[in-house]
Amino acid sequence: MEKTDTRPPFAASGGVIPPEFRKIKTPCYVLDETALIKNAELMGKIAKRTGCKMLLAQKAFSNYDCYHLLEPYLAGTEASGLYEARLGAQEMPGKEVHVFCAGYREDEFEELLCFADHIVFNSPSQLLRFGKRAKQAGKSVGLRINPECSTQEGHAIYDPCAPGSRMGTTRAQWEAAVKMHPDLTGLLDGIHFHTLCEQDSSDLETTLTAVKTKFGYLISQMKWLNLGGGHHITRPGYDIARLEKCIRAAKEEWKVDVYLEPGEAWALNAGFFLTTVLDVLQNGDTRLAILDGSAACHMPDVLEMPYRPPLLGAGEPGENAVTVRLGGPTCLSGDVIGDYSFQKPLEYGELLMFGDMAIYTTCKNNTFNGMPLPDIWLRHGDKTMECLTDFGYEDFNCLLYTSPSPRDCS
Repeated sequence: MEKTDTRPPFAASGGVIPPEFRKIKTPCYVLDETALIKNAELMGKIAKRTGCKMLLAQKAFSNYDCYHLLEPYLAGTEASGLYEARLGAQEMPGKEVHVFCAGYREDEFEELLCFADHIVFNSPSQLLRFGKRAKQAGKSVGLRINPECSTQEGHAIYDPCAPGSRMGTTRAQWEAAVKMHPDLTGLLDGIHFHTLCEQDSSDLETTLTAVKTKFGYLISQMKWLNLGGGHHITRPGYDIARLEKCIRAAKEEWKVDVYLEPGEAWALNAGFFLTTVLDVLQNGDTRLAILDGSAACHMPDVLEMPYRPPLLGAGEPGENAVTVRLGGPTCLSGDVIGDYSFQKPLEYGELLMFGDMAIYTTCKNNTFNGMPLPDIWLRHGDKTMECLTDFGYEDFNCLLYTSPSPRDCS
């Protein structure tokens, strides 16, 4: 009898590989409708109790086929550029579209104004270049600040407050800009910061103290404050009470509307990645397994962050009888997912299931080496399966061409 894995990433599947998962082609992603709704309901309750407005950061989860599950609890979407802004506007009509980009393009800005409601600028120079046009178009204008308060541990690539960071405006940068251009403050409707990554509300509390010290005087002149993303709200053990305390304190302190733009929290532990063993081999003392799923192509954060994704029924190296290094089929030597231990050796054709695979996967995967894009499935609440995609060679072929190609990629 299959042993149940009780870890949170596998709660939505009952801690096993469900029978309906065994009938579909790998590699593939499976999104879980029930888990998505559960996350959304929790976020909605927080918004209702505090009066804050919740946005979906599409950078983490942009499976628009599932937007209708989240929409009742959302004030709108957050975008990192033109295409995400367009996606949010088209897939959630009537909802707010907020955009932040480190550098806006002149040749895209007019089109962006067609979709965005809030436009946040990264620097005084960007605000000076585009701010008046945004205001004239009736948009709400914001500035991303850098409170110079790092709360990250172990993931420097995701620390926007690191020394020399390109993200956000420091107090010194703002004061120097206002000295040269005193009218800059008058362009602003709100202040935005994003300093967290998969963190608890205690780090938000710490950040808000720094924000108050550095920029409290400026926020008091604003209409809204956006607390950014990185809030791991739906993670088991997250301190929701402290989060709500922070939101209420900000509203009371500065008399502003408060926005949050989580990404991961909407789809945390709400998806899986299924992959099949293509080969097993041994190199010296190292047992290896080649999978049809790739870290480089299908779960790039494994290499970029880096992190070790949870695998159903597997333990840390040496924890169980057999330790195996899992790698993908690409030519990249470093296409390694990680070392995992099992009760017995893996076999050709064996099905494996990684958890927490709804976030930063389907929106970041690629076709390096001509790897096919994995299909995306949705498991409904009644356990029926719906394939949301039909990827094939044509999708790879389209990505290669930047000029007219032998086929219509429209």
